[in-house]
Amino acid sequence: MGSPHQNNGDLPEARRTLVIMAKAPKPGLVKTRLARTFPSAAVIALYRCLLGDTLALAQSLDNVEVAAMCPASDVDDLARFVGEGVRVVAQTGEGLAAGLDSVFAQFANAGRERIIAFNSDSPHLPASVLERAFEALATCDLVVGPTHDGGYYLVGARSTHPTLFQNDGMGTKSALDLLLARARSLQLSVAFTDPFYDIDVAWDLIRLDKELQLCPAKAPRTAAWLAQWRDVLAQLRPVYGEL
Repeated sequence: MGSPHQNNGDLPEARRTLVIMAKAPKPGLVKTRLARTFPSAAVIALYRCLLGDTLALAQSLDNVEVAAMCPASDVDDLARFVGEGVRVVAQTGEGLAAGLDSVFAQFANAGRERIIAFNSDSPHLPASVLERAFEALATCDLVVGPTHDGGYYLVGARSTHPTLFQNDGMGTKSALDLLLARARSLQLSVAFTDPFYDIDVAWDLIRLDKELQLCPAKAPRTAAWLAQWRDVLAQLRPVYGEL
């Protein structure tokens, strides 16, 4: 992580916070849709790679505090996985909407001025996108990173808005629309980062493998996992078609 002093006019580290929405790598609890295609142990290994590379991406940013938010039952296991330097915080309540509420309630109340909640499976996202998200919060109440499937890979705010994630529709094609409707009802100004894709189904892995073959250093753990399973991905290509 960067040093806590100011750099090029940015906020000090303790006031720019990137919170990764994570779970402990446990069978049946992470990347469940991929379990239809890959053995459970392989799915857990993939999640570990995605989360490890996502943490590395987060820690490559200057002047940003990196934390992880997870269900209370996962705190000890996740803390062992992430190691020193990343604060692991238990969310209040169950489910991703409750987790997002917890991010902004806990960190805004602790004095952080620009807070971004980021998913745990986008290590291939350019770091510049995260920087632009923080920059957007200088002038907007909310910043959102849309995914191609109707969801969002990040959401950031400067303060807590307790009703923002009610009836969230997480995991559905209407998640982004619902979030934006609530933002309008709260009269929040909204900025957007570039649309992107996260990793939910095998088609996403095929796309990610194609990208990381060109630049494996972007997410080296994930690239190594994909190389081990490239034969399986090749068999799936006819089902999903060419990109």
